[in-house]
Amino acid sequence: MYDNALEFLDEERDAWRPFEALADLPDEAVERAVATAHGWSGRTLMGHLLAWQRVALDAAKELSVGEAAPAFERADAEQDGLGIDSVNERIEAEWATIPLAELRDRFRAQPGELRGQLTVVPETRWLKNGERLKDFLENTTEHYDEHRPDLDAVLAAARP
Repeated sequence: MYDNALEFLDEERDAWRPFEALADLPDEAVERAVATAHGWSGRTLMGHLLAWQRVALDAAKELSVGEAAPAFERADAEQDGLGIDSVNERIEAEWATIPLAELRDRFRAQPGELRGQLTVVPETRWLKNGERLKDFLENTTEHYDEHRPDLDAVLAAARP
C-alpha cells in the first residue's frame, strides 16, 4: 500500500489536519454536546481520538525497540472482553476529568509525537507488516475518517 513511511506519515498528517480546529474552539463550544455527533462534545471527540491514537503511539514505542506491539494486543483484548461500547464509555469518562487546557495541549502534541516515533521504527516492523499496518491504519487515518462527520457536526454547532 505504501512504498515508504513518508507516504503514510503525509497521509496521516493530512487526515488529522481538519481535527486540529477542535483545539481552537472556545471552551463553551468544546464542552457543548452535539446531537448530530452521537451526543458527543468536542471534548469527547478529542479524548476519543487521542485515546485510540495513544494505542498507536504506545505500539510505535514498543516497535522501536522490538518486534512485538503489546499495546495493540491489550487494546484488542479489552475490546473483546468488554465490547467496544464499554471501552469507549470508559475512555469518555477518563477524558472528561482532564482539565481542558491539558486536553488541548495533548491534542496539539500527541499526533506529532506519534509521527516522530514512527520515523524511528524500522519499516519492516510496521509499514511492511500487513497486520501491524492494519493496526496503525485502524487507530489513525481510518479512525479519523470514521469521525469526520462528528467533527463536521461539532464545528457546525460552534459557528455563531
